[in-house]
Amino acid sequence: MQERTFISDLGKHVGETVSLSGWIDVRRDQGKMVFFDFRDRSGKVQGVVLPGSPAIDTAKEMRVEYVVRVEGIVNKRPEKNVQAGKQNGDIELEVKTIEVLSHSEVLPFEKEAELNLDTYLDNLPLTLRRPHARATFKVQTEIVKAYRTFLDSEKFTEFQSPKLIGDDAEGGANVFSVPYFYGKTAHLGTSPQFYKQIMVGVFERVYTIGNVFRAEKHATTRHLNEYTSMDAEMGFIKDHHDIMVLETRLMRHITEHLRSTCSEEFALVGAELPAIPEVVPTMKLREAQELLFKETGADKRTEPDLGPEDERWLCEWAKKEKGSDFIFITHYPVDKRPMYTYEDPNDPGYTNSFDLLFRGVEITTGGQRRHDYQNLVDGIKMKGLDPEKFSYYLQAFKFGMPPHGGWGMGLERLTQKMLGLANVKEATLFPRDINRIDQLLSGKAADIAEE
Repeated sequence: MQERTFISDLGKHVGETVSLSGWIDVRRDQGKMVFFDFRDRSGKVQGVVLPGSPAIDTAKEMRVEYVVRVEGIVNKRPEKNVQAGKQNGDIELEVKTIEVLSHSEVLPFEKEAELNLDTYLDNLPLTLRRPHARATFKVQTEIVKAYRTFLDSEKFTEFQSPKLIGDDAEGGANVFSVPYFYGKTAHLGTSPQFYKQIMVGVFERVYTIGNVFRAEKHATTRHLNEYTSMDAEMGFIKDHHDIMVLETRLMRHITEHLRSTCSEEFALVGAELPAIPEVVPTMKLREAQELLFKETGADKRTEPDLGPEDERWLCEWAKKEKGSDFIFITHYPVDKRPMYTYEDPNDPGYTNSFDLLFRGVEITTGGQRRHDYQNLVDGIKMKGLDPEKFSYYLQAFKFGMPPHGGWGMGLERLTQKMLGLANVKEATLFPRDINRIDQLLSGKAADIAEE
């Protein structure tokens, strides 16, 4: 059997007989000839089965998504048929033999048909093969690759965080509970927060990428009940600005990496790479609320947080006035942030914390943490929680922890906003939400109730 040649390498084999393995992406009948677009992991190429070919009878039985092994001759296309700028647009495969490796049933809809979101999600094993979805998840793969590459270069150490935990890192009630041994109840982790702080005491700079779980009954375009959290934590910081400077450099690195690896995918999806200056615009929450009031008349100055409409407006302002698709909002109130968030000694009642907003939505929450043992215990009590329930976590702080801080970033939401997708579920391989775990949990999905 001839060795397999990948479609992306066909240009090196003009005039030669090659063997391809892949899927039938498109079939077109033209007179007595049959045209195919073949697809493998490396790309696509047009093939033609001529009337006298030994493959003609088999070709007439083929349909889209058949898995085949094909042998044929790589030919240059006539000048008038060259498709400039398209992969393999100057060659085609003259098919000599086709071996069917796997049959496909008739597709339930036209391959490139416009689908509503539920139909798309109901048929993910098929719809993920569509070019738009493949482009989306190629971009997502490259985001993760760039994230790792950057933090590795900054001397961070990756670690794996447990997903079964004893208590919720945020001290909240919206967690999934799991029966555990000896009559105990475990929970699915909402964050690797405790573990990455503990690991600062081991490696100083750490990061982890893994799934987290939120048992919140959202029905929105930007929330999931399971998502991939990209977390980082670093020791020996001065304050939260050190973290923001590093994250700005990270986002610039990710953007440039996508520019060099995914330009075709961005073009296919119709998205633009973000604008990110060397210094991202930054303002305190109260400053943002004053700006909103001044420019829009909406008085949110007593609110402890920004609403979705406020985040959208601030991002539009940052793009128009500062040339940035990103904006940092800092100094959220102590009572709005988790128990471990460090209070600014120069601005009592407010924290050295931040959100990074990107194209209308918060993609990162971060800040400086309480590193003094007693100060952290006080923070736990202030939230009405029992320090005894966090004794495992508190051990690290009894034995010396440096000033530290970090961030948590949602991979799917970042992907959504990078590509301008309408719903975060389009940037999630297998979404888990209030309405589905693979299949719908009821006969009909609930309507989108929130922004």
